[in-house]
Amino acid sequence: MTLLVISPDYASHLLPLATLATSWRDAGERVVVATGPATAAIVESFGYERIDLRLGRGSNPGTIKPEDQPPGEDDALRGFFDATRLGMIETLEFQARARLTDLMWQPVETARAVLAVIEAVRPTAIIVDHLAFSARLAMVAGRIAHVDVVLGHPSALPSLDEVYGFPPAWPAAFTPSAGELAELRALCDEVSANFTAEWNGALSVLAPELPASPSAFEEHGDLVLYNYPGELSPAERPLPPHVFLGSAVREEPADDEVAAWIGASGEPFVYVSFGSFLSVRGDVLGRVADALRERGLRAAIATGSSSPDVLGAVPGDWLVRGFLPQVTLLRSASAAVTHAGNNSVTEALTFGVPLVALPFSTDQFAGAAALEQNGYGVALAPNTATVAELAGALDRVLGMPRDALNALSRSLRYAPGASRAREAVTSWSIDSGLDAASR
Repeated sequence: MTLLVISPDYASHLLPLATLATSWRDAGERVVVATGPATAAIVESFGYERIDLRLGRGSNPGTIKPEDQPPGEDDALRGFFDATRLGMIETLEFQARARLTDLMWQPVETARAVLAVIEAVRPTAIIVDHLAFSARLAMVAGRIAHVDVVLGHPSALPSLDEVYGFPPAWPAAFTPSAGELAELRALCDEVSANFTAEWNGALSVLAPELPASPSAFEEHGDLVLYNYPGELSPAERPLPPHVFLGSAVREEPADDEVAAWIGASGEPFVYVSFGSFLSVRGDVLGRVADALRERGLRAAIATGSSSPDVLGAVPGDWLVRGFLPQVTLLRSASAAVTHAGNNSVTEALTFGVPLVALPFSTDQFAGAAALEQNGYGVALAPNTATVAELAGALDRVLGMPRDALNALSRSLRYAPGASRAREAVTSWSIDSGLDAASR
């Protein structure tokens, strides 16, 4: 069997997809990853074959910086970072306006490149990142059966009256006005209409005999895998044929310094990371550090693209590096502070770690709201949360009842996402009688 994984050239997207593919690799089957050059080292670290496929202008090997992006993408990234400093509505509006032009990069050419990769690899099964729109367009045009992996909050694939880019839920700390929400919704509706027109325009070139899509954001693969715990998804929300994977927790290479730091003390510690994008918000990292110092807590902090200087005076029992092995630290952490990115949320829940969530953008608001509603964390607005409020949130999560968290952790660890993925894809292939050569 040959599994083809199609991913944008972003570490935060490739890592969970590559982790899901380990169940095929460990069964002795061939795994080929089609992605760009920035993440080639990640593909190699998993022991997979790589075939070059460019799905967009930008890339991110682990920490993204504007100066590393091609012209145009660099300014867009700076604009996004600036918007996060203004607030939630401003950030979501900036992202929505950017989507008017950047969701499908050279869709016809890219789709043809995807079809050429599939022809060259001749896979038995294909799993593709849901946000790799041009790749999914190619498979619709080519009538190629495939499995669609939603790596973020499930609302990335809209349902009911949802629209892409408009959070279906907000944490209690966020209180946008009715007028702001109406304007954001109208903008997201405009983006959805424009994107559908762009999708259909490309589809008419690639496969003019096929009908147009009524709503391109609602298009999905033959089977949808949600990299998210089903326990956090509302039962009444209708979904396409799907499986909840829970989480895609990756194996990390041994890190002697980190292992020694964890073992040096039995005191609880807090892990802090804002991921590959939002680590640029050193001002918020600095306030989190102040709150940790105020409470006298031991901490492991990944500063990412921010200078360690933003943290102020670093206590001797803290571990501070640009990059830290997140999974390794979450296995032992007592709490975590996060931007509420899906990888961070699902990995923390796998180990029963409660979260202080500071969402900045996209589906982070819905993810933080789910944590809050289910009693797995506390959400604050990152731009306005004071040191005292952050310290209070740390107190609350460290004192949270752990029964529900521990039960969820046992469920996620008992059936890891990689094994759920392979079982789901294998069962789907058998039940449907489909393979990667036909829809």
